[in-house]
Amino acid sequence: MPTLAPRTRRALAATATALLLALAGCGGPRPAESGGGTKKAAALPAVPKPAVPAGLPGMPPPLDPNDVYAADRPGRLSPVVKDFPSRVYVPNTNSNTVSVIDPATYKVIETIPVGIQPQHVVPSWDLKTLWVNNNRGHTLTPIDPATGVAGKPVEVHDPYNLYFTPNGKYAVVMASLDRELVFRDPHTMERKKTVPVSCYGVNHADFSADGRYFVVSCEFSGELLKVDTEKMEVIGQQKLPMAGAMPQDVKISPDGKTFYVADMMAHGMWVLDGEKFTTPKLLPTGKGCHGLYVSRDSREMYVPNRGEGSISVFDFQQNRLTKKWWLPDGGSPDMGGVSADGKVLWLSGRYDSEVYAIDTTTGRQLARIPVGGGPHGLAVYPQPGRYSLGHTGVFR
Repeated sequence: MPTLAPRTRRALAATATALLLALAGCGGPRPAESGGGTKKAAALPAVPKPAVPAGLPGMPPPLDPNDVYAADRPGRLSPVVKDFPSRVYVPNTNSNTVSVIDPATYKVIETIPVGIQPQHVVPSWDLKTLWVNNNRGHTLTPIDPATGVAGKPVEVHDPYNLYFTPNGKYAVVMASLDRELVFRDPHTMERKKTVPVSCYGVNHADFSADGRYFVVSCEFSGELLKVDTEKMEVIGQQKLPMAGAMPQDVKISPDGKTFYVADMMAHGMWVLDGEKFTTPKLLPTGKGCHGLYVSRDSREMYVPNRGEGSISVFDFQQNRLTKKWWLPDGGSPDMGGVSADGKVLWLSGRYDSEVYAIDTTTGRQLARIPVGGGPHGLAVYPQPGRYSLGHTGVFR
């Protein structure tokens, strides 16, 4: 074996020493810092657990995180409703009936007797039933939208309005005069939990984008509530900053950041940050502002002003009112909905025993249809969407 030069021997020795030190650092035992024995190698950093889903448990995930109404595009009918005949169901509060309109002919084709003082016609969460809220009759009348046949009324006390939690777990009855939010089985309407409230006149609501809370209007005391959906508890309450305020319909913006609350005595919409639940600001629209309906493309919201016979149009991206449509012969446009194709806005004429059909492109009145006395929360059905949050048809 040849003899290595001194320089070569020194280089090989240095390399071997470096290799041994590297191996020692890769988990081999090292002398303890003090005392005898060895010290365990440092543990690897813990792998973070997946984040808990932001939405309400059991709630269908949004189609588009930037648009809560993404499922409501024209013609996007659920398989559940695609074969239902297109109809407009009009609860006549003073006549105790529901007028059924064929939107193709603008004619009333049937009048259904229901309970005392029907206020709203509400699509169920699973889209299979229309519930007529007989407020003073203390019943809900189910209507099969496939046949138009009314079923046996279900006893429910003070059902002024009706909503459904986004996961379909509960129906939420707005018991206005009872001063209660009543969580019920969404099919049998059996009472599950009663939430007393200190405000007066709970009647309309809408849910946050993640479904974890909803904002409720208290019409007769001029207040707003914030309610935890899963806990079924009031977590916020505030008085609107105007004497005599009377808030009604509530609607969330497509991006889920803002709630709008119609107020017929403030003659405009309150603009509210739902997360912070700070004092809202008023955006004037017109006398008797009452309902709020989002267009099929999520760009605009139609705002009927029933005290002056007009409809204001709010542009979400521009964050301002851009148009105002006036009914040619006056009227009292109140509540309703948008046709499945998005081309017609249907509204009840609360004080005029009539219904209005309005072109959503031009604002032109297409029809004025006589119905029973005191028409209120009419439902256009079917409409696009995967499930219903209630009222006259809030779909996601």
